[in-house]
Amino acid sequence: MMDSTSSDSRFQEIARRVEAGQRLSFDDGLYLDQHADLMSLGALAHQVRVRRHGNVAYYNTNVHLNPTNVCVYRCTFCAFRSDLKAEKSYVFSDSMIRERVLEAKSQGATEIHVVGGLHHQRKFDWYVDIVRVIHETWPEIHIKAWTGVEINWFAHLTKKPYKWILEQLIDAGLGSLPGGGAEIFDTEIRAKICEHKADPDSWLDIHRTAHELGLRSNATMLYGHIEEARHRIDHLLRLRDLQDQTGGFQTFIPLAFHPENTGMTHIKKPTCHQDLRTMAVARLMLDNFDHIKAYWIMLGEETAQVALGFGADDIDGTVVHEIIYHDAGAKTPEGLTVGELHRLIREAGCEPVERDTLYRRVYRDGAEWRVGEPVLVG
Repeated sequence: MMDSTSSDSRFQEIARRVEAGQRLSFDDGLYLDQHADLMSLGALAHQVRVRRHGNVAYYNTNVHLNPTNVCVYRCTFCAFRSDLKAEKSYVFSDSMIRERVLEAKSQGATEIHVVGGLHHQRKFDWYVDIVRVIHETWPEIHIKAWTGVEINWFAHLTKKPYKWILEQLIDAGLGSLPGGGAEIFDTEIRAKICEHKADPDSWLDIHRTAHELGLRSNATMLYGHIEEARHRIDHLLRLRDLQDQTGGFQTFIPLAFHPENTGMTHIKKPTCHQDLRTMAVARLMLDNFDHIKAYWIMLGEETAQVALGFGADDIDGTVVHEIIYHDAGAKTPEGLTVGELHRLIREAGCEPVERDTLYRRVYRDGAEWRVGEPVLVG
């Protein structure tokens, strides 16, 4: 039931426009986030998801590599970073990187996801060489590496434009950009949770430049901390505007804030209710994004399953060696098998389809795999 007759009328009008393929406004987004009945909202988002993807839910076989946790920034929400001389600090050597890549190969991974701290004693060439070592060790694996925040740091180190930075990384073997570092675009909130980090305009400009160079990228939003509904909707609309311009975003991933071991331990982690509401609102507002991802690592396996009925069509992948969210208290396993992913998806009433980073269907024959055409989006 809706909270009032007027609210019900407002929702029905929004639903009619969604069904007609019409774009929703900022005020529509605020209403959906703050007032819409969760089950009605979820059903509407699921309608859009089914229209685009039918009964399919996507996953991939991937491995994470976080080359260092030493970071020049001190973001309040982060539990992963370390000071240089702290006991928990680490830096991967080339041999350790090769070992991780060969492990990925042995597991049939199609993607290696590379993000980490901004080590103030490492020059740009070190970050380029990480990509190069991965590519030379196994040229077939897709390298999804370095968030907009890291690209912004590289520009600071080199005094070079983003285009030049990205071209060096592409030459070394870069395949696409992850969506991290967006956090929340509102400058006042951003100043409180990640002061000095790349500002919203820089993050968006980096992804715009990447798209112009032919790279695809993802987009994220960190929610459930000190932001409000208006900040979340503003964030989604800025992403939608850039997607209108470039078409380069592949998927949107809402990231739930995990407070454990951060500077914001007084805040409770988002509820399942908020997770599902954020997922559904994103599916309805981001009408030009093909995919919405329920990242099982941070949502938990059960909530990720339910999210497949609230607008999400992807649950990410095997995610072996993820440590950033686990440092912040995530209780999910540090990786799932393909069989376990299939089970999660089928229990949610969907049909699992393996895709690569660029959303091409993956076909396997024993230890060998190949990619086909991009998955169809309605």
